[in-house]
Amino acid sequence: MRPTCLFLACIAVAAAAPATACDGAVCLVDPETLALPRIITFDDTRSSRGPGRSVEDVLIMDGAHFGERFAGQTAETNGDHDRITGGALPPLTVMPGMPGQNLSVVFFDGNNILNGYGPAGFPKRRAQGEGAIAFLFDEDQSALAFQLRGGEHGTAEVTFLARDGKLIEKLSLPPVGEHYFGFVRRNGASDIAGVLLENNDPQGLALDNVKFGKSPDLS
Repeated sequence: MRPTCLFLACIAVAAAAPATACDGAVCLVDPETLALPRIITFDDTRSSRGPGRSVEDVLIMDGAHFGERFAGQTAETNGDHDRITGGALPPLTVMPGMPGQNLSVVFFDGNNILNGYGPAGFPKRRAQGEGAIAFLFDEDQSALAFQLRGGEHGTAEVTFLARDGKLIEKLSLPPVGEHYFGFVRRNGASDIAGVLLENNDPQGLALDNVKFGKSPDLS
């Protein structure tokens, strides 16, 4: 995600069908319908402007760890973007990218956001936001939400994994911009341990405001 084209004045909400109408293992829902008590904002970690503060190792936050991919997976190149291939090994373990191809924390407009860095490497502009972002929760989840920043109507995919590395679901998101997305495990199962976010947006994407925790609305 490049600073010259970030952040709209308002955040659009990604509308979706109710979870009861979803046939998949994970359902895309309106995040406003989720009462999730915990949030990771990245505001309590060091950052900088421009390309941000490079994070070369796994970023440990309260409730989740952030990196590029999971152990057993491989980062390949798709133009300027990461493409993650292969299956994750048990137990699910988040891994950093190669030097310069992991993460950065960017301060912009009063708050911090998390960039994945693509193959061109930090601090090149064409690498900002083109990298994959993987995060591993400390505890398994039945619902979550996150905000994507700076999209230019490109594509994004989100993969949900269990703690034993097994695939739960892979979803293609609607054309992305400044959107908040919510997700619910079908039938209330609480087994989402890890999430992998990949994109092919022309300006790249950043991650912010990851919401999770046991919702009182979910059994």
